[in-house]
Amino acid sequence: MGDHTTTRNLQLHHNPVFDVSLNVQGGSKYIDDDGRPKRTGTVWTSSAHIITAVIGSGVLSLAWAIAQLGWIAGPCVMVLFSFITYYTSTLLAACYRDPVTGKRNYTYSDAVRSNLGELQVKFCRSVQNVVLIGITIGYTIAAAISMVAIKRSNCYHKSGGKNPCHINNNPYMIAFGISEIVLSQIPNFDKLSWLSIVAAVMSFTYSGIGLALELLKLLIKGNIIGITIGTVTPIQKMWRTFQALGDIAFAYSYSVILIEIQDTIKSPPSEYKTMKKATLLSLTVTSIFYILCGCMGYAAFGDLSPGNLLTDKGFHNPFWLIDIANAAIVIHLVGAYQVFAQPIFALVEKTAAEFFHNSQFITEDIRIPIPGFGAYNLNLFRLVWRTFYVIVTTLISMILPFFNDVVGFLGALGYWPLTVYFPVEMYIAQKKVPKWSTRWICLQILSLSVLVIALAAAAGSVTGVVQDLKTYKPFKTSS
Repeated sequence: MGDHTTTRNLQLHHNPVFDVSLNVQGGSKYIDDDGRPKRTGTVWTSSAHIITAVIGSGVLSLAWAIAQLGWIAGPCVMVLFSFITYYTSTLLAACYRDPVTGKRNYTYSDAVRSNLGELQVKFCRSVQNVVLIGITIGYTIAAAISMVAIKRSNCYHKSGGKNPCHINNNPYMIAFGISEIVLSQIPNFDKLSWLSIVAAVMSFTYSGIGLALELLKLLIKGNIIGITIGTVTPIQKMWRTFQALGDIAFAYSYSVILIEIQDTIKSPPSEYKTMKKATLLSLTVTSIFYILCGCMGYAAFGDLSPGNLLTDKGFHNPFWLIDIANAAIVIHLVGAYQVFAQPIFALVEKTAAEFFHNSQFITEDIRIPIPGFGAYNLNLFRLVWRTFYVIVTTLISMILPFFNDVVGFLGALGYWPLTVYFPVEMYIAQKKVPKWSTRWICLQILSLSVLVIALAAAAGSVTGVVQDLKTYKPFKTSS
């Protein structure tokens, strides 16, 4: 092991949890070409990160989304977003290294700075941080809803359906927040692989249970154009259609952390090749799951498809199986929260270290020996800052617990700039695509089209939130 100062400097941005394998004197065996600890990520760990990020609680709202769009438009929109996400993700993955110098871009904003300049970085960081914060809030809400669903399901079963079982969400949000305070002390993405694998397994568990229940209830309901006028007003139909687009976009949103995931991958082969394979594998699997879950849910419930398949007047029996599915959702969201929070944690800690590099509170690690595991590096700034972040997001979740509308708004807000606009613009800059050439025009049409969809989806979600606020009292909502 090198001296303590050397170790601390190496760990500012890539600090391992248990400091037992890092050997500064070990050369290339332990250190990558940029002086950071050797990366260990593979196609499988990258796929686990992506699946953890993509197959989230948004899958439970897809039956509702299909119900708004109908049998033709619904699946077509899903396939369309899948292709768009894959194509633009490959463009973004190509920006991980500078094509001339080979220098790594550790974060999404680093890639934007390298290709588009400082002005675009400010826009990128603003959008990225709002989306990441919003997703962690949305996941806190979703986890609490699933925990409440378990409690209410058992209550409903014991009373034989006589007790309405109204339960307050807030204690469950607090419980979720406490678990995230503990897990937020995992220093970085590279040490999250085990949590992502567990979360990915859980996502398949609850998605599979939901799909199985849909098949059992399958009656082939619904129609070509979705929910009919009469069931809702024409205006409601329009806003719901827009919100459904946002829900589907959110279901494919992970570009916001793509570069950070790619920065965990070992080479050779090149990080781009590995990331491209992981993206193809992950999106193929998730797209099949999405279409099955969304379409089977619509076939089972028709116009009455719930906003959350396992909690909102969806399935009630067998109650024990639904409890298992909701428990899997909670475990998955515990991991997914960390996947989306890590870039925010890293940005603040990196910035603090740059401005206050002489502060022991910010840069110093306290080594705590743990028998059988080596030593855990406790950083006081990390402890205080990450705890504060989790507390704030939990409080916001308690104030605005509107899961379906929040999901749609986040999808609309983040999908266009982070999944389409920046990857397209960076590709144009990197490949020096001539202005007004056929390729340039096609890329701009793609970007503009998705922007229009995103604006419509955002409007639909905001309308939904406004309607919810008319009857909601902060901190007093019960389910």
